[in-house]
Amino acid sequence: MPEEKDGNNLFVNPMAKRRIIVLADGRFDIFNAKTAVGVIRYCREEVIALIDRYHVGKDPSEIIGIGKGIPIADSIEEILPLQPTDLLIGIAPPGGVLPPEWRKYLVDALKNRINIISGLHYHIGEDPEFSQLARDYRVKILDIRKSPEDLGIGTGKAKETKAVRILTVGSDCNVGKMVTSLEITRAAKRRGVSACFVATGQTGIMIEGAGIAVDHVLSDFISGAAEKLMLERAHYQLLSVEGQGSLVHPAYSGVTLGLLHGIVPQGLILCHQPTRKMVRHTNFPLLPLPRLIELYEGIAHPVHPCKVLGISLNCFGMSDQEAREEIQNTEKETKLPATDPLKFGVDKFIDTIRPLLP
Repeated sequence: MPEEKDGNNLFVNPMAKRRIIVLADGRFDIFNAKTAVGVIRYCREEVIALIDRYHVGKDPSEIIGIGKGIPIADSIEEILPLQPTDLLIGIAPPGGVLPPEWRKYLVDALKNRINIISGLHYHIGEDPEFSQLARDYRVKILDIRKSPEDLGIGTGKAKETKAVRILTVGSDCNVGKMVTSLEITRAAKRRGVSACFVATGQTGIMIEGAGIAVDHVLSDFISGAAEKLMLERAHYQLLSVEGQGSLVHPAYSGVTLGLLHGIVPQGLILCHQPTRKMVRHTNFPLLPLPRLIELYEGIAHPVHPCKVLGISLNCFGMSDQEAREEIQNTEKETKLPATDPLKFGVDKFIDTIRPLLP
């Protein structure tokens, strides 16, 4: 396995040849365990077990719709016969703090020579107890959200690259931006396009093996971090960039704007969950899609004009027929192609993006 570069979020195939336990105790559902869901969906072969004492004996597919056959246990000790190599923290909670009741799992993992992979804002490797245990038992703690030290401010240079830059944006946080970007990358590669998924969050980095968690970057340098990601990948035809937050979310709008101006995209895919009516963790109503399209295009325009090219719908919890009806209504409302990437694929988006390719 290639050497990992600890501390700057540049990992080469971080999941390759690992035997991963995903920790999601008490929070194992489609939204609270976003990191767990993403890793299980895209790194299924490396996940050997889950820890959640509230769902012991159940199958993950009954809870999140994927992960069939992965055992759910309530302790590290129970999983040791499966020879785990890493414990991955499977949540991305607001504020990125470590639940206090989870400390025991990390202690048990380190004492059994199991590495820790964390995407929390709270750096596990800087915790005195955990760092001492890691030294004592000669194991690694990988804090995915640590930022590179060589970041500058944004300059708009990304628009000078020949690569087509497609950024996913959202009506809210946690609506499917990472999944949409990953599926666009996969679909483009199937059509012979040289495409790269660009990870900007902790789960995306765990899946892709490289990237920068831009929500942990100082605000002045967010656009610079996004620009750095573009310039380093300029040799690709298509850069499918994972968006973060939402311009209308009071907690995460700053990182959304920084990405928008640093990426300098030629096109946007707007992600939305039709069943959601309020901005998550707030009492603010979601804006109508036409208003959001106007907002994103208007804010992008002074740096580099671009258009929303399609609407990605997260129809989780809806039947296929209900999803199709929602797609039809959305296309009628916005006059743009719409789809649910997991239910129906993203060929509509590739058809729209293809004419932009160099």
